[in-house]
Amino acid sequence: MNGFDLDPEWWWLIGAAILGIAEILMPGVFLIWLAAAAAVTGFAALLGIPLAFQFGLFALLSIAAVTFGRRWYADHPVASSDPLLNDRAARLVGETVLVVTAIEGGQGRVKVGDGVWNARGLETPAGAHVRVTGTKSGCLIVEPIAALPPSN
Repeated sequence: MNGFDLDPEWWWLIGAAILGIAEILMPGVFLIWLAAAAAVTGFAALLGIPLAFQFGLFALLSIAAVTFGRRWYADHPVASSDPLLNDRAARLVGETVLVVTAIEGGQGRVKVGDGVWNARGLETPAGAHVRVTGTKSGCLIVEPIAALPPSN
């Protein structure tokens, strides 16, 4: 018997452990659900179900576990010290930006840092400063502000 002559249930349980460790090392809240599916499949394999059914069971359990996980995290969001970390547009709310393409008919373009974003708002000529008040589908919602004092 060499080191690779393990029964299938041990491979499933070893796979579950590896996936669990990978989730700890690279958190993404995804691998843990696959680890749970592999662990349950490993325990089911102890009952002597054929290998083909083990793979089918793992596939079904993986789908069910990931679906459950997505719903659970949607209902129980994880608190963050920076909730806007991955929402670039929302992070711009309150910022003052420069209109580079006049806002006409409710649409134009504004300069944000070294990039240019689509914007919606009241009629505003190019060169005017506006404040970002919100976002919608990656488009900035802006409103005109009083003239800014010259910078020193």
